[in-house]
Amino acid sequence: MSVIITLTNQKGGVGKTTTTATLITGLSLQEYKVLGIDLDPQGNLGFSLGLDIENTETIYDVFRGTANIEDVIQKTEFGDIIPSNILLSSAEIEFNRSGREYLLKEALEPVMDKYDFIIIDTPPALNILTVNAYVCSDHLIVPMVPEILSLLGVSQLKETAQTVRKFYNAKLNVLGLLLTKYNSRTNLANEVAELAGEIANQLNTSVFSAKIRSSVAVAESPAHGACVLLYAPRSKPTLDYVNFIEEVLIRCKAPSN
Repeated sequence: MSVIITLTNQKGGVGKTTTTATLITGLSLQEYKVLGIDLDPQGNLGFSLGLDIENTETIYDVFRGTANIEDVIQKTEFGDIIPSNILLSSAEIEFNRSGREYLLKEALEPVMDKYDFIIIDTPPALNILTVNAYVCSDHLIVPMVPEILSLLGVSQLKETAQTVRKFYNAKLNVLGLLLTKYNSRTNLANEVAELAGEIANQLNTSVFSAKIRSSVAVAESPAHGACVLLYAPRSKPTLDYVNFIEEVLIRCKAPSN
């Protein structure tokens, strides 16, 4: 059975998609079988990994019942990807039937035994797409930038996670909070890191020891259709992400390859 991890934060611009793409690639480089799923209608995950997200079937077609999940998986050198695009933005209105919280869980059943990890990128909102990801996940990872507003987003996420645990998925676990765009030389970054630790305690988790430093390479890599691990292997963020991925494996108690 796959270990399912969702990257989530209702605030945008926190490095969620970058972290998702890097986690998919990093685990694949360690020879794990990985499936990445883009649940964000912006389609940035597929785009940043060099996929065609417009002239193809997507997770939206799976939810509509017009495509099987196996048919929308795009193979890449570093993991398989199910893309999305702007059509998915109608999900809140279009998928309004009873049990809609289980759309993704039901769709994944045919491929659950084919992957070691399934990594899900979510929109910057606590909507039905995000709830679908939570319902089928084992773990949540919460990327956040060292800013006060980012802390507020994490704090609001707590209520949604508790609701999902109560009604849909009792095993849902917050694996950790990940600080991105981090600069240890600023007072604000250190203050927010301390506050993040307090919020993590409320979520029964902790802040990852790895903190992702800023670099222009992170911003440039999506334009080249590759994650930062491959685009800038000697950059500071790459070194930080390598440490982060090792922490993820330890916290998931994943078997070594």
